Amino acid sequence: MALKEMVMPKMGESVMEGTILSWLKQVGDKIEQDESVLEVATDKVDTEVPAPFAGTLKQILAEKGKVVAVGSPIALIETSVSESILTETPVQPTVVQHIQTPQVTPTTPAYTSENTSNTVVQEKGSKKFYSPLVLNIARQDNISFEELDKIQGSGATGRVTKNDVVRYLETRKQPPLVNPVVAAPQQTSVTPSTEPTPSINGTRSISGAYEIIEMDRMRRMIADRMLESKRIAPHVTSFVEADVTNIVYWRNRMKNEFMEKESAALTFTPIFIEAVVKAIKDYPMMNVSVEGDTIIVKKDINIGMAVALPNGNLIVPVIKNADQLNIVGLTKKVNDFAKRARANKLNADDITGGTYTVSNVGSFGNLMGTPIIVQPQSGILALGAVVKKPAVIETAQGDTLGIRHMMFLSHSYDHRVIDGSLGGMFVRRVADYLENFDLSRKIF
Repeated sequence: MALKEMVMPKMGESVMEGTILSWLKQVGDKIEQDESVLEVATDKVDTEVPAPFAGTLKQILAEKGKVVAVGSPIALIETSVSESILTETPVQPTVVQHIQTPQVTPTTPAYTSENTSNTVVQEKGSKKFYSPLVLNIARQDNISFEELDKIQGSGATGRVTKNDVVRYLETRKQPPLVNPVVAAPQQTSVTPSTEPTPSINGTRSISGAYEIIEMDRMRRMIADRMLESKRIAPHVTSFVEADVTNIVYWRNRMKNEFMEKESAALTFTPIFIEAVVKAIKDYPMMNVSVEGDTIIVKKDINIGMAVALPNGNLIVPVIKNADQLNIVGLTKKVNDFAKRARANKLNADDITGGTYTVSNVGSFGNLMGTPIIVQPQSGILALGAVVKKPAVIETAQGDTLGIRHMMFLSHSYDHRVIDGSLGGMFVRRVADYLENFDLSRKIF
């Protein structure tokens, strides 16, 4: 018999720690290899972590609610192999709950974490747990634990993150505002109102005039990502209206045949993604990210597609190497991701590595929008609703009026690296590919 350490797995790029949500197995339980042992939350996904080997759970080293660094031991498993205590890398975990997963490229100072392999601990006299990176920043900038305890955390369960500490340091460096002394008017008294003032920390309304709902963990993370993206990238949005009548007619003619042969629905989304991929090939500087003062041009074209979850949140699975797929392959990917996203069956690799994102706001009946960029990408395209409108049709005999299927394309881009000319020409090129769609095209 031998004891082996089960460690906190790495669940995506830039993920350095996870919070123990719950243990699915208890001490003394038999565990099969790849059987789920616990649930872990990161700033990207909620994950079921499988056992890297079979055996008996002998000891739990990280209790529920504890924040643990990647690579740190979380449990001891007794196996039948006669070996000394070993640390073994677990298999890729399976995601059971998801959030929108933009990766944020920080523009804050590049702090390094000391002893990041150690489990996050609670310092004596402190009321919270802090990661080694946060503690390292605090040491470097002479932040006391009393100050740390007062910082409002934006991480899981209110945990203080590196960005929270950096923002605190920025505000601490600012000179205090000097308020002028104003003499109080004579014979003036203030009668306190009997109506309570709403508080963001409250849990209910005394008067019943409003309802206070605390954000769940997923919504807090989405809010943090959106704020961070707007802080990092100056957003500009260009709009183009496209005539997609040919696509509507072609899909109506092909959808029954596609259903018969592939047992899947042929939607507009893969057709629109195909046009985006072609436009990225024409304008490769749209497929970039920014790191400091450098521009990283991505050779792979990985298209993120925003999917609305049943609870109203969003997640962005990524079609890897979308330029290597035909319309059938793109349709299968789109349908598979949409189905698995809504059933909470995506894995961590499905939601990472995107280089450009598409969001179909038309599915909610919206004509256009101003989407927020998924960091560290530099562009995102919102697809509006397809509606019938009167339009001018150019013919060899002259212009005429007709009923056409029209849609708006809303392209938001990072103005640090993409100027209006490139951003405008790109979305115009997408519209050109949609308008020039070949009605005689074969799908098989």
